[in-house]
Amino acid sequence: MISLIMLVMMTLLALTSFNLGRGEHQIISNMQFQSEAASSAQMAIEQVLSNLNFSANPANVFASPCTTANTICYDTNGDANPNVQVAIKSRTDAAKPVCIKANILKNAALDLSKPDDLGCAAGASQSFGVAGASAGDSLCAESTWDVQADAVDAVTQARATITQGIAVRVPTDSIVTSCPI
Repeated sequence: MISLIMLVMMTLLALTSFNLGRGEHQIISNMQFQSEAASSAQMAIEQVLSNLNFSANPANVFASPCTTANTICYDTNGDANPNVQVAIKSRTDAAKPVCIKANILKNAALDLSKPDDLGCAAGASQSFGVAGASAGDSLCAESTWDVQADAVDAVTQARATITQGIAVRVPTDSIVTSCPI
């Protein structure tokens, strides 16, 4: 009789150990899927950053989107089928990144030893006593963008959202269309 009770206790102990191990495996798997989604979201933001013209056309940041505009798909498990879809948007616009501010750079703030700054330098004409004369503005502006990447794994439904601010230097004549001051 005692041996039967011990056998039942050992069986319960084995089942409990098995269930705890399975639960830990599920937690680790979920963390891995969420990490893969976060990595995909970060890769999409990096791809947006490498697209030099995204500020001119924020509604279409990828040359070949996977489903709709501003979406890109990644294969994270190596089966040649994309399983994570990333949508690029902003916190205020579900369709595209949004410019939140733009500042025209002053000539005095430029470091003319740097090639990027040298291209922004503008000469000022002399206009003695004329109201509204040269304000010292350069030919460039700094625009600040709100970019959010929302990644979803189609198989596991793991989600990750990464929001990043991006500063882009643009010519002052194009700031009017892409980011009105």
